[in-house]
Amino acid sequence: MRCVLFAEVPGFYAAVARADDPSLATRPVIVGGDPRKRGRVQSATADALALGVTLEMSMIEALRQCPTARAVRTDMARYRDVSRRLFAVLRVVEPQLEGFGMAACYADVSARAEDAERHAQLLLDAVADSLGLPLRVGIGAGKFLARVAAEEVRGERGVVRVAPGREAPFLAPLPASRLDGVGRKTAAALAEMGGHTIGDVVRLGRERLQTAFGPHGLRIHACATGTDADPVRGARHPKSLSRESTLPAEPFDVAVFGEQLAGLAQQLEEELGRIGLAAGRVAVKVRYADQGTTTRSATLPRPTAAAAELWETARRLLGRTQAGARAARGLGIQLSRLVPAGESDLQLDLFPPG
Repeated sequence: MRCVLFAEVPGFYAAVARADDPSLATRPVIVGGDPRKRGRVQSATADALALGVTLEMSMIEALRQCPTARAVRTDMARYRDVSRRLFAVLRVVEPQLEGFGMAACYADVSARAEDAERHAQLLLDAVADSLGLPLRVGIGAGKFLARVAAEEVRGERGVVRVAPGREAPFLAPLPASRLDGVGRKTAAALAEMGGHTIGDVVRLGRERLQTAFGPHGLRIHACATGTDADPVRGARHPKSLSRESTLPAEPFDVAVFGEQLAGLAQQLEEELGRIGLAAGRVAVKVRYADQGTTTRSATLPRPTAAAAELWETARRLLGRTQAGARAARGLGIQLSRLVPAGESDLQLDLFPPG
């Protein structure tokens, strides 16, 4: 019997804000753009959502709905950093993960199905201990079922498992809009057919759904019956790593670019060391003041995790951009073709120079 686990940090941006500032532990948090510039809500804690805050609501309206909330500006660099750390922590417990956005993943735990709840608890504890973040986990026979189970966790931390044979009673009362691929138009069409809940959709039958929606109807039916067979495409490590920095607005010497790259290379060396990987390809990204960007990349003679080698390659790539002659506001290094560090010596013939 297949057993799939889905884990996510609910309200990720808001959860990071709380973890960074313990004084927010008992206060609603809303994350989004500048309220003075018609910014919109991108994330919120459960207590803010319970008081009527919704995603994409204007920040001004959200603060009216929840006047005790703390409004926090979006910080994507911070979220990317925490996301990388989150997946590193999760992979210590469950090496084979399929990422789902910045703060969620799937894992096929069929081999340990009888012990899946204990395995899930290990994930919760690891994330709480290492990052101070909540985690909710759903377990079921397929990816859709596991994800919905996670969404049914009460609060921001916990585990819900849908046991084999309990799929129908678990899914039946939920609204049809919870089904994968059922947006506003499809939900309206299902409602016209009598498909208000997932149980209603199951009763419509596979053939009727296929007639009404084509191949997409088969997908709807599979999710509604808890029988979706989408495979979990697990990977033992991330496909790429990157670090970026924002440059000061005032003019400065081009030598500062090299210092910035050296700092980024050092950060990447530390990250590679933490997760035991080496990089076979390096790319440098330059973001210019006029909003344009340039990316240059090169394949290394052999994978490396050494900051000095990463920096030297990045410095050469920077020389192939307009940085210096053109005002730049941001620099970044991205590493790809990642391999386990112990296997890097075996990669010499795999990646021809590019």
